[in-house]
Amino acid sequence: MDRLSNTVRPYAWGSTTLIPELLGTAPTGEPQAEMWMGAHPGAPSRLDRGSGEQALSDLIDADPEAELGVAAAGKFGPRLPFLLKLLAAGSPLSLQVHPDLAQAKRGYADEESRGVPIDAPYRNYKDANHKPELICALTPFDGLCGFRAPAEAAELLARLDVDSLKPYVDILHAHPEEAALREVLTAVLGADPAEMAITVAEAAAAAERLGGDYTPYVSIARHYPGDPGVIAAMLLNYVQLQPGEALFLGAGVPHAYLNGLGVEIMANSDNVLRCGLTPKHVDVPELLRIVRFEATEPAVLRPEASRSGEELYETPIDEFRLSRYSLAEDSPAQDSSALDSPAQGAAPRDLTADTPQILLCTAGTPRANGIELTPGASVFVPAGEKAELSGTGTVFRATVVV
Repeated sequence: MDRLSNTVRPYAWGSTTLIPELLGTAPTGEPQAEMWMGAHPGAPSRLDRGSGEQALSDLIDADPEAELGVAAAGKFGPRLPFLLKLLAAGSPLSLQVHPDLAQAKRGYADEESRGVPIDAPYRNYKDANHKPELICALTPFDGLCGFRAPAEAAELLARLDVDSLKPYVDILHAHPEEAALREVLTAVLGADPAEMAITVAEAAAAAERLGGDYTPYVSIARHYPGDPGVIAAMLLNYVQLQPGEALFLGAGVPHAYLNGLGVEIMANSDNVLRCGLTPKHVDVPELLRIVRFEATEPAVLRPEASRSGEELYETPIDEFRLSRYSLAEDSPAQDSSALDSPAQGAAPRDLTADTPQILLCTAGTPRANGIELTPGASVFVPAGEKAELSGTGTVFRATVVV
């Protein structure tokens, strides 16, 4: 078991306070958006096995079967197939979708064959992998996830009473679900930028007057004035997660995180197609090919507890498996010698597995193989190595399904 040293990414949308508050450190005044735990080449975790710090990615490259286990290395190849993060949103992230595995492979192969530079800002596919993800709230967490029913979206737009939005309202009422959502999103993203900026400004002003259900969109418009993504966001479900609740985001589902602190886990990929709320490249034709135009009710996940104390967030993905242990104080034995003895924390939980694991503490001071963890601390457990949790606190466990 190795204690990890992790990189915090300073993306502009990041909160300046949420990660420092968790870690118990002083804010720097700069955004601290994501802390990465894993072997992603962009910012691999580092560890020290006695000869100085090394990147986890280098250790896995040197002996993938020893670090990942035979089954995981055989199924996913010689790499850790997930990336675990602390994500702290202080302002809205871009409205985006991710491709499925077949789409990612085709898109990557196409851009490679056309010689599109891998670091080009207009490139869509950085790799040939899909990017399903799961976000679990540590604080109240707001986001957008999946399309509203067209009638609901039409009502939200109609109440703004903005003339330039009325054709979208008519389409949402008149057409079948898939056609209506596709036609309106296409029209919003393809509109003349100057005209759309006026529409967004009028919609934002109306939303501010109305308040209530429109409050999230007022905030979005303040951060991205004139962006067509403000109108696109109104087509989506607004979701508020309470601590411990989670959302799974599969391929083709448009989504955006708005604010809050959470634990995020995803398949190891950088493939993102953006719909708006961003100064970055938006490839509308490719986006429209990837988006699933269907209304969905966001399925808020709550962990399923087992006898072992593990609370699992069930998803249909093999590249990652996220669970949680809430370790509470056990009462001391009720005999004369223990009456004045304090509780020592939860009984040890055996987490030993034939798959690689990352354990992340988010509360308390639990111990992993005797190593005391504090909030924000994490360890890597190679496949087959003994892993035991004890003490008190909350620990998230990230691994794979083989």
